[in-house]
Amino acid sequence: MGQTKASRVLVFYKPYGVLCSFTDSEGQRPTLKDYIPIADVYAAGRLDLDSEGLLLLSNDGDLIHRLTDPQHKVAKTYLVQVEGEINQAAIAALEQGVAVKGRMTQRSQVMLIPEPVLPARDKPVTPHSPTSWIRIVLKEGKKRQIRHMTAAVGFPTLRLVRVSIGNITLEGLTPGQWRDAMPAELSRLREWIAAAA
Repeated sequence: MGQTKASRVLVFYKPYGVLCSFTDSEGQRPTLKDYIPIADVYAAGRLDLDSEGLLLLSNDGDLIHRLTDPQHKVAKTYLVQVEGEINQAAIAALEQGVAVKGRMTQRSQVMLIPEPVLPARDKPVTPHSPTSWIRIVLKEGKKRQIRHMTAAVGFPTLRLVRVSIGNITLEGLTPGQWRDAMPAELSRLREWIAAAA
């Protein structure tokens, strides 16, 4: 029997404007390949081209499945800058769930926060009016979901940064940097997944 390959999980701070894949069909946009020189790892989920933050990559297909399958409900936390001064009614609506493409989103945790300290972006946000920052914790992750949710309550998303997946955070990383997840982090993440299932 062949030797089982050791499970490896990378913690990556995806910059704005980088595709969540190792190739680009258009051949000109930055991809994960420009940052991660590791073979046989794949992204566990996605972040849009215009979103930033935490991305986990692994060579462990089972772990990737558990992280991305909504059945396992692994909490993901986002810091979101929206256009306008968001009100409590809009926050309550986001928490309860809003209609996105004919389906209600699941309940989430949403709170108004002070402007966070985040790395400057290559292409800065240039709002035409006051903005607000909210923290959203989701246990699902449909395509462009947060952008659709905030637009549905009248506060379009301007900047979106994922800061944690389960117990794993961006701490210690700047955009474009990656590191191997530590054994204690992985053990805790697997416990988190098991508890959420």
